[in-house]
Amino acid sequence: VVIGASAGGVEALLRLVERLPADLRAAVFVVLHIPTHTPSRLDSILAHVSPLPVSIAQDGEPVEPGRIYVAATDRHLMLDGHHVRVTYGPREGRVRPSIDVLFRSAAAAYGPYVVGVVLSGTLDDGTSGLWNIKDRGGFALVQDPGTALFSSMPESAIDHVAVDAVLPLEELAREIGHRVSAMPSNTEKPVVPERLEIENLIALEGNGLQAGVMKLGRISANTCPECHGVLVQIEEGRITRFRCHTGHSYSMHALLSEVDRSIQARLWDTVRLLEERILLLRQMSDGGSDGERGSHYAAHAHETEQRLQPLRQFALDPGLLSHIGNSAATAGRAESSHAP
Repeated sequence: VVIGASAGGVEALLRLVERLPADLRAAVFVVLHIPTHTPSRLDSILAHVSPLPVSIAQDGEPVEPGRIYVAATDRHLMLDGHHVRVTYGPREGRVRPSIDVLFRSAAAAYGPYVVGVVLSGTLDDGTSGLWNIKDRGGFALVQDPGTALFSSMPESAIDHVAVDAVLPLEELAREIGHRVSAMPSNTEKPVVPERLEIENLIALEGNGLQAGVMKLGRISANTCPECHGVLVQIEEGRITRFRCHTGHSYSMHALLSEVDRSIQARLWDTVRLLEERILLLRQMSDGGSDGERGSHYAAHAHETEQRLQPLRQFALDPGLLSHIGNSAATAGRAESSHAP
């Protein structure tokens, strides 16, 4: 069972985990998006209500049923055969750990023996991973958006994946128990599509070119906002997303959000540089130059200040960038305030 949550996820996980069956014969893996500088205490928080033992996942430990494994801060959580992997692979959708990384690795390792669960969160994290679980014959469960503190993630999953059930948290816990108990024993090793192998290898080893990232799709007109590398466009059913040759990955919403961030950062860089020019011109004007030369520098400083004003107003305009970019910033604040 693999579970992904973002903003509002702590509350959702507490209510879900406390209702899981104590005799659940499956391992449970949890990714919650939290800031990279915040040590996770999610294991101890969930342990207070969980009928199953909870721990932070350790690289190389065996997968054991009846346990809950929680992703560590700033590390991807993956499944590799019957062992847990904890990696420092490229960020996906601006985050590490990534829900999609966990979900894809579970789809590759266990195929139809996976139950994927998307809970409260913003934008569309988890949608691609849940699509891969469903594509490999697994089950896709989603929290009822009407019960989520942040409904974007559940709504995106419902819009793009043929989900098996959309339920409030109490019923979702029962459905997980039902799906697990109805599963046959995992006796066969699934054949893994090359695309899944490539993306899992990127998350494990961080070398996109060597893993074969250029095979995943056609070259995009956009470039990676994080490293400025070439992006390939990946199509999964109705989902379009992007991955660069160094390994960073984005959904369309996440890419737009990052482009908006880059625009804003560069606008303020330009404002800063022009202000530095003004300060330097004023210093030259007051620094002992003769009267005519000093007046010349002062005039240039004044002119630069006048021309800077429209750019400063442009940078301060809240309507310049899309509401998606603004919602991403709100999501970041929300995740920080709910971080375990």
